[in-house]
Amino acid sequence: MADVDIKRIRDALAGSHRPAGTPQATVARVAAASAGAAVAGVAYATLIERNAFTLRHKTMSVLEPGAATLRVLHISDLHMLPGQRLKQAWVSELESLEPDLVVNTGDNLAHPNAVPAVIQSLGGLLSRPGLFIFGSNDYFGPTPKNPLKYFNKNHKRVHGEPLPWQDLRAAFTERGWLDATHTVRELEVAGVRVAAAGVDDPHLGRDRYETVEGRPNPLAHLRLGLTHSPEPRVLDKFAADGYDLVMAGHTHGGQLCVPGFGALVTNCEIDRSRVKGASNWGSTMKLHVSAGLGTSPYAPYRFCCRPEATLLTLTPVSHGDAEYDEEQSLPPLTAGQRH
Repeated sequence: MADVDIKRIRDALAGSHRPAGTPQATVARVAAASAGAAVAGVAYATLIERNAFTLRHKTMSVLEPGAATLRVLHISDLHMLPGQRLKQAWVSELESLEPDLVVNTGDNLAHPNAVPAVIQSLGGLLSRPGLFIFGSNDYFGPTPKNPLKYFNKNHKRVHGEPLPWQDLRAAFTERGWLDATHTVRELEVAGVRVAAAGVDDPHLGRDRYETVEGRPNPLAHLRLGLTHSPEPRVLDKFAADGYDLVMAGHTHGGQLCVPGFGALVTNCEIDRSRVKGASNWGSTMKLHVSAGLGTSPYAPYRFCCRPEATLLTLTPVSHGDAEYDEEQSLPPLTAGQRH
């Protein structure tokens, strides 16, 4: 029979009956509690907050003095999958807001077959005046990615399969929305003259600001710039040309935020303080960044950063800014809708 180390066995048995108050037991309890909290947090971020769609209201003073008030619905980053019935139902309710103008700042698609779902969701909004540009996830499908890569702004980007952006563009323009990509558009809505210009997605390096460079129509009540990713190099050019407001998306508001700290990353060159909502850019231009309504199917979670659309009330410059949040009622969440 092999020799037995009696002391080792005795020590092991003593350790197994260690009182609950010892350091080892405390560490075990803390580890178990931390693991439980992590599981609960992931479940909340994936099943609850990701589907807790929010309508935000914001008043911004950007119009020329004497102009009428303009109500603009800002939609961005749908990242739509064909089976996302809950998101589709919520977006379809936005038509009841009856905005004067709809602005879509890109990343509508997350699947080659998602164009019909996007068009059906937008519904009657496509019958209202609208402007749009595209983002990277209109051109290319999402791919699996290590989340830590978002902390490296210079990481190599890998494109997924091509998406049917031409079909989406055709559907938008056939219903009357105007493509503002690398062109200047002028329109009048609700008695307000708007001069709008947009660039293709700077996140992919597709922006060609020289195609719209120059001061917009001085007779316009609103000079509006559009870009999917709010890259400072593009914002600086809009500001230098005298635009009043630039609207963007892309950031998802950080998607994962820490209470008291905010967004961990912006996924672009803009600073964290401007990752979502309204801010000043320089002395004369304002910026509005939407936190968007979706996520990549490979990162289906949000924490302390609810998916959103925003109803902007634009007023003449003397009125001041204000905002409040409003939670839109949601259809029941069923297992089949948790995508």
